[in-house]
Amino acid sequence: MRMPKARWTMMFMGCAAMSINYIDRANLAVAAPFITKELGIDPTVMGIILGAFFWTYAAFQLPFGWFADKVGAKIALAAAVTWWSIATVLTATAHSVAVLTGYRLLLGVGEAGAYPSGTKINIAWFPRRERAIAASIFDSGSRIGAALSLPLVAWIIGSFGWRMSFVVTGLLGIVWVAIWLAYYRDPENHPSVTPEQLAALQAERGATPAGAKVSWGSLFGYRTVWGMMIGFFCLNFVIYFFITWFPTYLIQARGFSLAQLGTLGLLPGLVAIPSGWLGGFTSDALYRRGWSLTAARKTCLVGGMLTSSVITLSVFAPNAYVALAFFAVAYGALAFTAASIWSLPADVAPSPAHVASIGGIQNFASNLAGVVTTTFTGLMLTITGGSFVIPLIVAGGFCILGAAVYLFVIEDIKPLTPREPAA
Repeated sequence: MRMPKARWTMMFMGCAAMSINYIDRANLAVAAPFITKELGIDPTVMGIILGAFFWTYAAFQLPFGWFADKVGAKIALAAAVTWWSIATVLTATAHSVAVLTGYRLLLGVGEAGAYPSGTKINIAWFPRRERAIAASIFDSGSRIGAALSLPLVAWIIGSFGWRMSFVVTGLLGIVWVAIWLAYYRDPENHPSVTPEQLAALQAERGATPAGAKVSWGSLFGYRTVWGMMIGFFCLNFVIYFFITWFPTYLIQARGFSLAQLGTLGLLPGLVAIPSGWLGGFTSDALYRRGWSLTAARKTCLVGGMLTSSVITLSVFAPNAYVALAFFAVAYGALAFTAASIWSLPADVAPSPAHVASIGGIQNFASNLAGVVTTTFTGLMLTITGGSFVIPLIVAGGFCILGAAVYLFVIEDIKPLTPREPAA
């Protein structure tokens, strides 16, 4: 049976939200060299400021996942975008390290709602055979936003100063919320969805078997969930180098100008966008061709993580162009992997009422890497006098570790079996 065409519109709207999410998130990374100069901040302190976002972003994945399961994608995502957009605009008023750090903490609270809400769109609108490509569309918003942030924010800073960049990017989110509230509907309430299509979608979602239940806390008792958490931590350790320190690396280690940052610096992000779609298409295509869901997902997860380890080779690159090539391959491989990562919550959830919670749990663990990456890199720069060698070697090691976790720690990819009797 053909699924409703409206499912693609809903997911592309979610993709747009993720694009704004990452523009707002990466804004500080692009503005960092100018903020450090104006406020007199050294690399270690800037690393702490960049990392502050991830403390609240990681912590609030857990309650936001629960919240999205309770209220659905429409309300959860609208609330999240509104919150983080206001926090972004307020950042323009910061005149001290303490205030700047506080606004980054607030930003993290709001942005925590994005990915758990995305998993709800996925399971509501897409059958199992399309969930990886759907996840890749939503997740590609992160790459689109990260790529757009370089030329957009660089241009605003060059024309109007770094403070105005936060005002403009924050207002983008407010506009998106108005459109989202006007147009988004779940399949049950969408006029274009036929009764037969709705029944097919509901059957794909599954349900907790009668006589059993899975509480939120019991999700931490599954080996597969822990594998998802650790594997995603490894991937995000590398992803967040691109989101936080990569612009500084290009300027300080490779001598890029602001204009080069907004042009050549786009290459890894641009490569990552279609790579994510390719990862989703490949994962779903293998499943449709008769591979088990476990084999289809793990092939993409392990292969992508191993390929991304080429980031370490950038240390030995003789010039900026060769280094950019290695970064582009690494970022593309990470995006390829992420499509299957974000299909896993819907793949393993014991019922639709758990999908956002599982998405939030794995994203909670993965974003602890944001704290580690930003702080560790800043500390190494201070200790070594500005060298990125150690951070990039360590990043490659985490790629290999992540591949091992997805291969050996995660069990069969199928709905988790309830272990608790009904009350």
